[in-house]
Amino acid sequence: MRYFIELQYDGSAYCGWQRQPEQPTVQGTIEEALSKLLRKPTEIVGAGRTDTGVNASFYVAHLDTTEEIDCDHIAYKLNAMLPQDIAIKRIYRVADDLHARFDAKEREYTYLLSPVKAPFRRHSAWIYYIPLDIERMNDAAKVLLTTSDFTTFAKLNSNNKTNICRVTHAEWVVESDGTLRFTIRADRFLRNMVRSIVGTLVDVGRGRYSVAEFADIVASCDLSRASSGAQPQGLFLSNITYRE
Repeated sequence: MRYFIELQYDGSAYCGWQRQPEQPTVQGTIEEALSKLLRKPTEIVGAGRTDTGVNASFYVAHLDTTEEIDCDHIAYKLNAMLPQDIAIKRIYRVADDLHARFDAKEREYTYLLSPVKAPFRRHSAWIYYIPLDIERMNDAAKVLLTTSDFTTFAKLNSNNKTNICRVTHAEWVVESDGTLRFTIRADRFLRNMVRSIVGTLVDVGRGRYSVAEFADIVASCDLSRASSGAQPQGLFLSNITYRE
């Protein structure tokens, strides 16, 4: 029997989602708690990797069991055992062939950038003081909607089978408190892709590149031309959609 686990986490204390030997990870922390709770070694499969320091306001993993479980009870117990930076939102039964990673139709990432010093946002936003031209950044972001090859924003030596992605939404908005929010949705993402895109769009906003130059950088498929990646703490995996 397969169950989906919906959760949130603050990634600042972890070396990413994926289990690693001798390193604190979100997956490893949850598996350790589940194994104690279910009294047997228990593994979970996540919707994808997030890198060191990256957060998730919405994340999905799946758990396989041979016996039916009380979802509400397990969620309650897990939350009591897990540290404060990981929260289980709900657990529910799904079809046995529904895979948390491979059956995701679309993922959404959100990036937060604060233009003022904000002590309470230091783990959840990039504090960036240079004024930015949001209109020009949005004009550049539209280029992503007509792009298929994202090699420019791929992580070096990541050994992807393909760098083809289909971006369906990419937009900056200014929130009421002045925070800049970038939202991007696609059928798949490459490692480091969003942070690399954000870093390059910020350079468009500060005047380092024009929109035309950004388009040329994207089309070049040359990762050396992308700007340095944005800081990890501002990045959130914010939504995942699945087939019915």
